[in-house]
Parts: sequence; structure tokens; C-alpha cells
Amino acid sequence: MNGTGKGRGPLVADRRHRAPQKGGNGTGGPKGGKPAPRRAAPRKPAPRRNPVAALFIGLFRLIWRIIWGVGWRIAFVLALVVGASTLYFAMQLPAVTDLLDGRARGSVTLLDRDGKVFAWRGETFGGQITSDSVSEHLRNAVIATEDKRFYRHLGISPRGIASAVRINLSEGRGPLEGNGGSTITQQVAKLLCLGVAYDVTQWESEAAYEADCRQGGIWRKVKEVPFALAMEFKYSKADILTIYFNRAYLGAGARGFEAASQRYFGKSANVVGPAEGAMLAGLLKAPSYYAPTGNLQRATDRANVIVGLMEDQGYLTMAEAEQARRNPAQLSEAAQSRSGGFFADWVMEQGPAFLTKETTEDVIIRSTLDQRLQRAAESALADVFATKVKEGSKAQAAVVVMSADGAVRAMVGGRNIEAAGSFNRATQALRQTGSAFKPFIYAAALDVGYSPADFVDDSPLTLNIPGSGPWTPSNYDKKFRGIVTLTDALKQSLNIPAVKVSEGVGSELVRKVATDFGIANDLAAGPALALGASESTLIEMTGAYAGILNGGSSVKPYGLVELKLQGDDTPLIGQEGGIGERVISEEAAQLLTYMMIQVIDSGTGTRAQLPGREAAGKTGTTQAARDAWFVGFTADYVAGVWMGYDDNTPLTGVTGGGLPAQIWQEVMIRVHEGLPARPLPKIVPEPRRPPVVESAPQQDSQDPQLTRQRERVDPVEQILRDVLGLGN
Repeated sequence: MNGTGKGRGPLVADRRHRAPQKGGNGTGGPKGGKPAPRRAAPRKPAPRRNPVAALFIGLFRLIWRIIWGVGWRIAFVLALVVGASTLYFAMQLPAVTDLLDGRARGSVTLLDRDGKVFAWRGETFGGQITSDSVSEHLRNAVIATEDKRFYRHLGISPRGIASAVRINLSEGRGPLEGNGGSTITQQVAKLLCLGVAYDVTQWESEAAYEADCRQGGIWRKVKEVPFALAMEFKYSKADILTIYFNRAYLGAGARGFEAASQRYFGKSANVVGPAEGAMLAGLLKAPSYYAPTGNLQRATDRANVIVGLMEDQGYLTMAEAEQARRNPAQLSEAAQSRSGGFFADWVMEQGPAFLTKETTEDVIIRSTLDQRLQRAAESALADVFATKVKEGSKAQAAVVVMSADGAVRAMVGGRNIEAAGSFNRATQALRQTGSAFKPFIYAAALDVGYSPADFVDDSPLTLNIPGSGPWTPSNYDKKFRGIVTLTDALKQSLNIPAVKVSEGVGSELVRKVATDFGIANDLAAGPALALGASESTLIEMTGAYAGILNGGSSVKPYGLVELKLQGDDTPLIGQEGGIGERVISEEAAQLLTYMMIQVIDSGTGTRAQLPGREAAGKTGTTQAARDAWFVGFTADYVAGVWMGYDDNTPLTGVTGGGLPAQIWQEVMIRVHEGLPARPLPKIVPEPRRPPVVESAPQQDSQDPQLTRQRERVDPVEQILRDVLGLGN
């Protein structure tokens, strides 16, 4: 509308596109052409905020902004540090093959006389195996029990660590004490000691080094992370498993699953079944505790738990798992019998230390041990103690079995099978020999011309010992038998005749004969020598008796036949016999053998008789019965038995002709199973008439005026008779 007044009308936007309207003037608005005014929607009033809540929300937003601002920067720095550490470790890691045998020292594998393994010393590495070649049952058992997410993580498992922390806290331990939640990769990192090599100048021992490598704790876990990541970056999963399979310690000195499988089962880790694989995997948790050689039932129970895990994770069907439980792993014959522990220790001492105890090489020793005889000796000793010794007795015993040339075939160093390095009573216990020494007195006499049929007077005797005064020996039963043959004197183990014969031939000669036969320790001075006051070891005494069996030549007991490095054909050390110089004539040895046969047939050693087999031997009991001996031989073997207490407590009711003779009998019966009976090499002496002795007052040995037989005798024989206290 055009205004006619002074003012101007309102400005209205030009509507270029108007929608047609019904009626009106066609302008789309009401009459008069003006559009209808638009109304604004009413505004809702803003809600009133609680000032306290607003304050807390503001503070939270502020704190979050600060944490986020600082946190992502710290995380970035940590990521850089971890990344750099990971890259550093990855660059330092060597080739896989350089990590498989990480031992600081070598091993010694001991073979018996037939070439079969019977013992190990040091740390055995069975040879390199790979995760691809190892039995799938062993591989699956390890994965199932140690790290079921192994193929899905990058070296660490936050879920595993969280689970371990929860278990530790629930059992009242620290968060990382006990279960550590380590992956296999982290365990390998520990085995590699996070790349720190063993240095003899920095560590007291290899054991101390490894103990530090196995330490847990938060800081150790933190250091494991980049090393584990580096391994995952550098190696494949198969490579990491290969290192694990070769370096893990699995008890009994076995490094790696190949060595453990050979040691426990006598087969390669490449061919073990589900039950054997589960038992080997069970060793990872606690090698010594779960070692099957220590407690087979405990190892089997642990293996059954792992079989259940393998079934749950799909590695075994229900039927396969049940089959494994019904047929648990069985130890090999060598592992089961545990034969030759004391023997192995003794053989190790026969080689140079740099090739045995301190070797950095893998050494093979072939020995003289006969495992059948070893089991026979062990079982015989155990049976006698179980049936003839009162329960709870602390008495000890030792047994040695050898051939006539000194080759030791069996050795028991104590009643119980003990750990390597334990006290060996067969080789280390120096004990008085008692009457077991008497054969060497008669050996000296026979070698200078005496006969077993010669006579000696068993009557009271007093000797003046310079510096000690009068000494009056007595027999064990305090009785005197008068005139007896040398054979009867030995058979009945009479002391006074033994002293007279020793003094008659000269104690120095007796001492020389005993020493030449191999009794190497200082022998007692004076006439007490004849009563076994000197000390010796069981192996020395048994070796000395072997000299009588072989015809009078000394022997050096030996167990090491051949020593060579693994993989080499040329031995570094070799020996094929222990016979040395002749000590007495063969005739004297065979006469003495005859005398010792009488000891077992009708003397103090009747409890040692072997049905249908000839045997010779001698009993021995020391003062106050602190030691009891029986040493003897057949045509095939020599055996010695000692019995006593480690602390020298006197035995109760035991003499050499009692329990030691019975142990000897049981050992020899079992040792000779399947062997034909053979006679001993002996000479039966011509009998002689006993001398006619005129009554005369007792004479001191320092004034040897003796009664005479009226017939004429050889002057040399007369002198000997005079010294022995006999008539003509």
C-alpha cells in the first residue's frame, strides 16, 4: 500500500515465488495484501545445576585432562623405551643353534661292561632336537600345561599375569610370589638369563648364576618384557619352542627333553607317547620334586593332571586320555634300578678331574660294572637286613664283588641308595680289620716254607713290648687248645697261634706281604699287627684276597676300562686288567686257599657255605665288635662284606661269622646264578705227626728255650719251631 502521510511504510521482502491462494486478491495473504506474522516457539527454561555437582564434575574433567595430557606422554616415552630395548635385544640375540646347549660344564655317561648306560654325572645334554621333530605328544603336553595361548600372544600374556596375581593374592602370597603367569617365551628369557652369559670370575658357581636368573619379582618381570618381545620379533614360535626343549632343566642332571627322555625312559624325545610326554612336561614345574627316579607315583599323578589338560584343550580324545591314564610311563631298566651309584662315584675318581668332575666336554666312560651282579648285591643286602636285623637298627654295611684280576663288578657303599657324592663305606671307611687280616700272616709263613699241616702251640703267651711292657694276647673265647695245626689255627681264628706265627716269620715280612697285596694304609707296629689292629677299606681287603685267588699276584681294584670324548673313537685312557707283581708263590697261594676252604667248611665261617660250590674265606671281628667282616672267594668271584656303625658304636651280638657271613652267602648265591660250579685251585698238604711235647714251665717269648722232640730235624725247621714254641 502506498502511504500518503509523512512517514514511510515498513520494508517487506519481495516475495518472488508465492504459492497461489484461494480467494482474496491473489497475493496469498489476507485481504489488504499483508502476510500473517510468524510466531517464535516458546523457549524452555534451562535446568538449574546443583552447584556442588557442578564443582565435582569440573574437577573430574580437569584431573582427567591432566592425566590424559601427562599419561599419553608417559606412555609414548615408555613405548619408545620398550621399543628401543626390544630392538637392542633383538640385535644381540644370536642364531637359534647357538642357544641350544647352554651348559657351562660337560657330562659323563657311564657304561657297564656290556656297553649299556647305568649312570650319569654332570649335566647331560642329549643332543639337539627341534620343536618340529619332537614327539607331538610332548609338544602338546608342554603347550597345554605351560602356555595354552602360546601361538596367540606376542611374548607376554596380560591375562596370564592377571590370573597369576589373583591366585597368589587368594593364597596369601605377594602378587608375583608363586605363580608368575610367565609365557613360554618369558621362561626362555629366564633360561637365557636375559642375555647375561655365565662368567666364572663374577659368580661363585654356576648354581648361583642360575638361581639369580630364575629370580622372580616385579623388576624381573619388567626386564623380561622387552627381551620376550625381542625373541618374538627375532625368532619364530617354532624356534622359541626349540630353545625351550633343549635348555630346560628336567632333574637328575638332565638338560633338555632329549637328555631327560633318554635318562628316564631310555628312548628319544622324538618318539615318546602321551603318558611319557605328560610325565616329562610335568617336570617343568619342579624338576627334583617330580623326578620319576625320586618318586614314580608322584610323577605319575602329575602326568595324569597334564593328560587331563591335553584332553580339555583338544590334544587328546577321551579314549586316548583314558588309555594314557591306564598305561602310565615306566622307567627304563637303568633308571629304575638306579644301579651303581656308589660305583659310579668311585669310577669318577679314577679319571683325571678335568675329564670327570670338572669336564667341559661330554665324556664316555666304559667300566667293569655288571648290572646283574650289582642288583644281586643290593637285593641280598636288603633282604638280610629286612629279615635278620631288628627294625630301626642304624647299623651300616658295604659289599664289593670283583674278579680275580681286580675288576670290580658290583659295589654297595651303604644300606640305602643315596645321592651322588654320598659317603661310600666300601671305599672311604677306614676300619680295623680284625681276624680278616690273618690270611696274610699265614701267606708269609707258607711262602717261606711252612705247611698248613705244621703245628703251633695254642697256650698262654706274654710278650715284653719295648716302651709298653708286658702284653698278653688271648683268644676270642678265652680258651686254649694246645698243639694245633696252622690250618686249625686259621679255621678257628685263634689269636695266640697267629701272634706266634707272625713273630716266627717276622712281623716285617708279614707287613710287607700285606702291603704288597694292596693294603696300603699304615700297618700297626709290633705283635698287635697279627690281630688286625691296622685299618683298611673294604675294597682294599677284597682286592688283597683277589691276589690269593689269582695265584699270589697283587691286584689294583679298578672300574674304569676306557675313557673317551663323545664322538671320538680313540680312547684317552684305557685299562684291561689290574694284576701286578707277584707277592707269594703260586704254591703258597694254593696252600692258603686250602686253609681258607676249611674256614667255611668247618670253621668260623660255616654260615657262608654255598650249596654245591667250593668257597674259601675268612671272618673278622674287631675289639668290642665295632667292625665285623667276611671276605672270601669262589673260582669265579671275590666278595667282601663289612658291617658296623658309622659312629663306631659296638655291634650287639654280631661277629664276622654271623650276619656278614650270611650277607656274603646271599650275595654269592645270587651272583653265581646260572654259573657252573668250579673247584678252587688248591693244594692239599701232606699230614704230619704232631710233636711230642715234654712238660716244661711256661717260657717268656724273649727266652725261647723250647721242648725238643727226640727225633732229628732239619736245622731251619728247628729254628722255626723254637720261635713258635713247639717241640721237635
